[in-house]
Amino acid sequence: MNNKTLLANLRSIPDFPQKGVNFRDVTTLFKSSECLKIMSDELYELYKDKGITKIVGIESRGFIMAAALAVRLNAGIILCRKPGKLPADTVSETYEKEYGSDTIEIHEDAINENDVLLLHDDLLATGGTMKATCDLVKKFNPKKVYVNFLIELVNEGFEGRDLFDKDIEVTSLLKV
Repeated sequence: MNNKTLLANLRSIPDFPQKGVNFRDVTTLFKSSECLKIMSDELYELYKDKGITKIVGIESRGFIMAAALAVRLNAGIILCRKPGKLPADTVSETYEKEYGSDTIEIHEDAINENDVLLLHDDLLATGGTMKATCDLVKKFNPKKVYVNFLIELVNEGFEGRDLFDKDIEVTSLLKV
């Protein structure tokens, strides 16, 4: 896809959050109505015929386009959050990150076996958070799971895509 307008509006911040990291800042895409429309249209075209019933948005930048797309697809939205942020009973998944472990949660009544899920986040690099989210939602035995990112880092030595089972379709709007 690699829409030229999106690429032109994507900000890179060298040495953030630490030296040697070239941070891809999606907030510059979110502040542009033109970019929001392009992303919404491209995501809709990718998923309009997949029977998506719910979109799982990953905290916090994943919430933005998950909500916008859910409205267009007539789907619900599920928030995947850090521990202690959701008010009702939750199911959790703990996973290893580059600098230690982390945990994510969703409400225990969020998903059923008839759901077709789209898991959405802003960026794919190492893939740890999204892989944990996949493992978490699979506990509910949904019909199907799709995975989407706004940006996939492919030229920086990351191989996050390789973490996902072969039966999961993984897409990204931008590959940088």
